[in-house]
Amino acid sequence: MKNIKLNIILLMALIAWSCSDDFVDVASQDTNSEDFFNSEKDYQDALVAAYDYLQATARNVQLGEIASDNTLCGGESATDVIGFQEIDDMIHTPINANLREIWTWMYTGVNRANYIMEFQDKYDFTSKTSVIAQTRFLRAYYYFELVKWFGDVPLAIDKRIQFGEQFDIDRAPASDVYALIEQDLIFAAGNLPYTQSQTGRVTKGAAQALLGKAYLYQNKFSEAATVLEDLINNGPHRLLSSEEAPLMFENEYENNIESVFEIQYSDVDGGSYDCFQCLEGNYAVGFNGVRSYDGPLYDFGYSFNVPTQEVVDAFEEGDIRLGYSILDIESWAEETGATYATGYEHTGYFNLKYIARKGDLNQPDAALTNPNNYRSIRFADVLLMAAEALNRGSISDTRAAEYLNMVRTRATLAPVSVSGSNLTNAIYKERRVELVGEGHRFFDLVRTGRAAQEIDGFVSGKHELFPIPVEEIELSGGRWNQNPGY
Repeated sequence: MKNIKLNIILLMALIAWSCSDDFVDVASQDTNSEDFFNSEKDYQDALVAAYDYLQATARNVQLGEIASDNTLCGGESATDVIGFQEIDDMIHTPINANLREIWTWMYTGVNRANYIMEFQDKYDFTSKTSVIAQTRFLRAYYYFELVKWFGDVPLAIDKRIQFGEQFDIDRAPASDVYALIEQDLIFAAGNLPYTQSQTGRVTKGAAQALLGKAYLYQNKFSEAATVLEDLINNGPHRLLSSEEAPLMFENEYENNIESVFEIQYSDVDGGSYDCFQCLEGNYAVGFNGVRSYDGPLYDFGYSFNVPTQEVVDAFEEGDIRLGYSILDIESWAEETGATYATGYEHTGYFNLKYIARKGDLNQPDAALTNPNNYRSIRFADVLLMAAEALNRGSISDTRAAEYLNMVRTRATLAPVSVSGSNLTNAIYKERRVELVGEGHRFFDLVRTGRAAQEIDGFVSGKHELFPIPVEEIELSGGRWNQNPGY
């Protein structure tokens, strides 16, 4: 594929020397993508580039929470980031810049992974199997985001989607997308170790956990239970103790034994609002922070993604997770003398798991450069997914209750002794309070058929999926149909 710079040079040469054929000898100063992958370093560099777009999923996490009944959009006013506000109110349309960001950023991640897969056989080196296994995990991760947000999506396997090819590619059924996700994750799980020498690299456990999650989203309960229990019984992870748990989301506890897969963020580089996908910092953390905050421990923010009274009330009496999941700003201000301003839809609560904290480098713009990692999959989530698969698959309520009660005991709550549908509901309730603020709630409600009864404005048959961005349909020449209801 010739690059644009070369095309411009050739065009200028053709104009200047139209009577000569010397222009054909003009060489590009840039590397042709077809001539890459000539060393192990080339593959490793391309792999790092594929990892890079994981950081862009901060948008997915934040909007996954805002779309649910856990939080309100918040912000400064009803028009502050209008795309967020529309999703919160379930009035989003195919013309939504933030949904298009998710689409384009996830496909960029897919394309970067497929770039490696396209040339996987070009050059051999000792660690290539590991590189391909990590690449296939990343492709699965990006496709999983796409399929859970948009359903049927264009599917490219082991090749990049080049501009112009969108006219010939159809949206693949979600079942086909999941089939590729499963194949990629089975390969990754079979070819990666449980621990990596470099922090943040994909592990066998991460692949098993995401595979179990993909099975669960398809109601493949037996398959989900098998892979998740294998991870529980043979992997290196454990729950942090009740004493350790309150520190779980502090920077010094990042990449701990409970974190199965964690997306890495850094405060070393500055950032700009002109390129959210370029950021090395976790911008969702800055957006979640307290508006005009001045006080100890925490840093200022823009008061988005504010928890509701309903989710606060979902915690049982004595549940220690409330204290490290939700910041009650009024009580905190009374205790410490901190001051703050109230934003739109102020509830008095903030997402304490992912809120800006003092102590980072505060590179400009400071709200965009927070170093807080995102715990994409925690061991508590693995336990609860296994419990759900065992229970809903009618495999073993005994083991399901055991895994559920491991999570409850860590939260200093009494174990439950229930079965059948009562156990199902107990697992659902536990997932909500254990994972609050982590972006899972909306998709949990959708996949279990409970969204319409829990989310205000949710329309069955429509809001289970988000609309394909209208620009993408136009770029396909109208080849792709819109999702139902939009």
